[in-house]
Amino acid sequence: MRTGPTNQGLKNLIIELKKISSEKNIPLWKRIASDLEKPARQRRIVNLSRINRYTKDNETIVIPGKVLGSGELSRKITIAAQSFSAGAIEKITKAKSKAIKIEDLMKEPVQGKKIRIMG
Repeated sequence: MRTGPTNQGLKNLIIELKKISSEKNIPLWKRIASDLEKPARQRRIVNLSRINRYTKDNETIVIPGKVLGSGELSRKITIAAQSFSAGAIEKITKAKSKAIKIEDLMKEPVQGKKIRIMG
């Protein structure tokens, strides 16, 4: 039997992502929604060291899962994720980067360009 998220907030986010994807014809949101629909143990967990290694300055990345604080961040980037560990938020702010929820990124005028999904 296939399982998915039981968290009502996450279910609502997935519905919103699919809705905005079809309304504005942005495939990025549909892809993120399908990643978030997976069971918790299959969702992405990414350390800051990996984000630092594979990003450039002033880039926006989306992690459909959780960001952990292992490693350092030396770039000024925007990271949108479902959740962040306390250590990750601390290091992201120290690096003068932004940690935002996926819901907040959806509200910005994003066309799906210049945004990368990591994980």
